[in-house]
Amino acid sequence: MTPGDNGASTPEDDDPFGYLYADGQARGAQPPSGGGYGYPNSVSRVRTVGERRYGQQPGPYGQPPQGTYGQGVPQQGAYGQPNAHYQAPETLPGGAPPAGHRSAPPAPGRRGPNTKGLLIGAIAVVAAVVIGIGVAMINDNTDDDKAGNQATPAPTQSQSQSPSPTGSSSPTAGELPKTDAASSSVQLSGGAAPASDVQGAQAAGGTYVGGLNTAGASVTWTVDNIPEAGAYTIFTRYSVTGEDQSMTVSVNGKEFGSKIGFRNWRKAADGDFANGWTHSYVWPTLDKGRNTISISCQPGDKCNVLLDQMWIKKGRVTS
Repeated sequence: MTPGDNGASTPEDDDPFGYLYADGQARGAQPPSGGGYGYPNSVSRVRTVGERRYGQQPGPYGQPPQGTYGQGVPQQGAYGQPNAHYQAPETLPGGAPPAGHRSAPPAPGRRGPNTKGLLIGAIAVVAAVVIGIGVAMINDNTDDDKAGNQATPAPTQSQSQSPSPTGSSSPTAGELPKTDAASSSVQLSGGAAPASDVQGAQAAGGTYVGGLNTAGASVTWTVDNIPEAGAYTIFTRYSVTGEDQSMTVSVNGKEFGSKIGFRNWRKAADGDFANGWTHSYVWPTLDKGRNTISISCQPGDKCNVLLDQMWIKKGRVTS
């Protein structure tokens, strides 16, 4: 190689203002027309600040840079004028909500079952059931005590019941015996006899037993199939007028400890037997199987009584 002037050896030796000097002009320096240095093939060229954009391709010399492939550089509108390329953030997917918009508050989480309330309710139900059972047991014991209070220590109690509606009914299976006083199963003696001239008897055909107001008169009823030995109640339906009456009771040939009372609960006038019908009872002890029950007029008794029906109930009851 021959020595010669090949221009500046390094970029920093390149004089950007060489075109102003004679030696620079001799080397072919030209005034800058595109903003670059004055020498040909200068290493760098001056560019307007902000002209270079990352990811953009430079345009032709002196022209604004081009956007990336398929995109152009958005044009800026005049100050205060809308830009056709501008889109508000709220119009884009996931953008900010429009001004004044209130988002709905988050829905409250679903609460689980109120187990505490269910437990309290279950305890209340159990307590109510226990209280109900206790009340029922107390009432049952109270009823038993009431019935027991009417009995004397020995089976010698007899009572006349206050007026109450009574009626005859055909016995069914399992019931204790019941009979009309004038039926063929009852033995009459001492002047006792069937009659039907007084209205109000509930026995068949309106027949009752009269003629008991004589010493020795009696009505004897033999009953079978008493299920077991123990306390029973013998009821009698009767009619009296004027003064209260009472007669002697015998069970299986033994005189009962007290008389059966026939009180004038209806307040029927003397002789008005049609308005004097009511019932009384006595509490004897019966044997299992067959028993003989007798109501008789003994000395000292008051026997002006009409007998309608007789029946038996187990235990000491009043109705």
